[in-house]
Amino acid sequence: MRRRVLEVSTFAAVAVLATATAAGCAQTVTGTAQREEGSVPDPDRTYGYVDDRCGLLDDSTVQATLGAADVVRPFSGAVCQYILSKPGGGTVDVTFSWFDTGNLAREHELAARRGATVKDMVVERHQAFSARRDVTGAACSATAAAGTGVLSWWVQYRGQKSGGQKAGEPCADALKLLTATLRSDM
Repeated sequence: MRRRVLEVSTFAAVAVLATATAAGCAQTVTGTAQREEGSVPDPDRTYGYVDDRCGLLDDSTVQATLGAADVVRPFSGAVCQYILSKPGGGTVDVTFSWFDTGNLAREHELAARRGATVKDMVVERHQAFSARRDVTGAACSATAAAGTGVLSWWVQYRGQKSGGQKAGEPCADALKLLTATLRSDM
């Protein structure tokens, strides 16, 4: 008899708990899911020139990322310049910039005002955009909100126009460098 009372009591407790759990989880929320905006994964991170690296990448990483035969970095600082030689010929100019108090909206506006084709995106959980502008060669930048400011990689295939026979993909290359920088942040 005692055993039967214990079984009934256990069953009743489980039934009450299951009912309470189901009722608590059965809630309908209206609206549309939206990505959180306005924050960066690590707002205290810096991306400047440190330990002979620009944007957390060393020269060999930049070279390998773009498949270059050779890389020269003639200038380093808040802005780092690279000149890469591609196998089979062709010169690629690359610039990294980190503005520790920069603003993504301001950079976006400037790119659009200068006639670039701007595409918004999210790269490694960071709000970003690419800006394509072929004036002196096939060129594109990829810019993201990061740390306290903005960082950008600009890639230009010297003397090549968009759609040209030897033209590389500057937006894809700029995005590769931006992604590598933001991944090294993790």
